[in-house]
Parts: sequence; C-alpha cells; structure tokens
Amino acid sequence: MAFEPPRRLVRALGETALDGDDWLEKLPEAAGQAVALRELTVERVQVPGGRSSLVVLVRRPDGTPAVLKLAPPRARPESERAALAHWGGLGAVQLLEPFTAEGVLLLERLHPDVSVRSLPEAKALLEAAGTLRRLWVEPPVGHPFETVAERTGRQAEAMRASAAADAEVRPLVDAALAAREELLAAPPEQRLLHGTFRQSKVLAGDRMPWLAVGPDPVVGECAFDLARLVRDRVEDLIASPSGAATTRRRVKRLAESLDVDQERLRGWTLFRAVESGVRARRVGRRADSELLLEFAGWL
Repeated sequence: MAFEPPRRLVRALGETALDGDDWLEKLPEAAGQAVALRELTVERVQVPGGRSSLVVLVRRPDGTPAVLKLAPPRARPESERAALAHWGGLGAVQLLEPFTAEGVLLLERLHPDVSVRSLPEAKALLEAAGTLRRLWVEPPVGHPFETVAERTGRQAEAMRASAAADAEVRPLVDAALAAREELLAAPPEQRLLHGTFRQSKVLAGDRMPWLAVGPDPVVGECAFDLARLVRDRVEDLIASPSGAATTRRRVKRLAESLDVDQERLRGWTLFRAVESGVRARRVGRRADSELLLEFAGWL
C-alpha cells in the first residue's frame, strides 16, 4: 500500500519546516518498515488526519484493530509515548507496545470519526472537561517533559519578534506577555497536562466512552491545559452576536466545574489565543489569525 501523507499534514508541516528536514520524503518507506516489522494488516490512512503525524488504521496479527502513528521529531513523539505510558489508559488512548523505534507508536484503536466535537456544545464541553480532569496527575519523578514556563518562553520570544515587525498585533501581544509573567510568578500546582487539548482530541472508545488522543505533554498548572478548550468552536463564537458574553460565561463555567481559578484561566486563554493568532498570521493563515485575535480581544 502507498502511504501518501494527507494534504493537511503536508501543509501543516510545511509551515514549520526547517532546512534539511526530509521526514516527509522518508515517510512512505518508514511507514512500510513499521508495518512489516509488526506484521500488521493495513486498512487505510486516516484522512484528513492530524497536523503533525501520519495515522494509519491497522490490524495486528491476531486481528485486533489498532492505530499506527508516525510523527517527526519536532512533534515530540517520545514525549507523547512517555505521557501515554504514565497515564496507562486512564483518560487517554492506550499504548500497545513499549519503546521500539523513535517516532513510531502503536495505539489502541478508538473511533477516529467520532469526537466529542460531534455532540451539542454544552454536552461536548462537559464530556471534554471530564476527560481532561482524569489526565491531570502528578508527573513521574525525574520526568522528561517540557514545563509550561519553558514552552511559553519559546513562544514568547517568537511573539515579541512578530510584534516588533507588526504594530497591529503589538497591544495584544503586550497584554498576553504581561499575563504570562504574572501567571508564572506563582503557579498553584504542577501536573502532567495534555498540552494541546480540545474537543477534537477526544474520541469515542469501547473501553471507555471518551478518551484523549494526540497529547503534546507539558508539566504545569491545570489552567494552562483548560485554556485551549475555552476557545473551541471559535468560528461559531465569532459569528454569534453574543460571542463575547458567551466566552466569558464559558471561562466561568469551565473554571468552576474543574476547580480552576477563573482569572488564571482567563489569563492563559488570552496568552494561548494571542500566541496562536500571531503564529497563524506569521505563516500566512490570515483568516485563522483574525478569528483568534478578535477572540483574544474579548478577554
């Protein structure tokens, strides 16, 4: 079978490509080797798939359905492997094999076309929040994970550079950076976080009704993880005449339901929305950028 990477993956990786990065060119061969090594039967490549990895639906030699995932080093697949191993299937997809090859994960098969996002909004937020709560555990001793301070520090540098060259985004960038500094001064807890949690990252399963997939794990306070969920369905929020009020209610409701400080959640939501909006603007996704920066202005 030809392992053709979906257009969504090619486009997303192209936005962050570095000189000499030939992962996409080597991907078909690497996928073929991973399948042969495990004696897997390939069903299909998941399309549109993710933005950072190739996802292949397969069956193991005994007929058990599974997912083969291949990701480039920049997507930190070994960090994902370590987090999934630590969660042990509680709230997240289960890892089916120990370490074998860098960038290759064999995972429990969920229902890839049924995410929490398919539910009505109120129900989707409730189920997503419940899943997220199960992931917030103590990180392992001597953990290999990046911290919130480290990750947002890199992002802050890129945001400053963008603001220096683009006066239009400078006020929001300044507000987001100020919020980050204040939030990092006294974090209330240190937990293992999903890192990129949103409704589309929660899929229906057989072992449990809903399980999280695709973490980019990080260690820090819970409000950082919850912040990405606040802006889910941002296009619907922007289109609504009551979008700003709905956003503020969502911050309050999610903070109360997960015992997170409301102002800390608002602050991280602001930082993450501005960071995403500025990054989208930098790579030419103007429509996405405008949505995110308008949303950030409501906070």
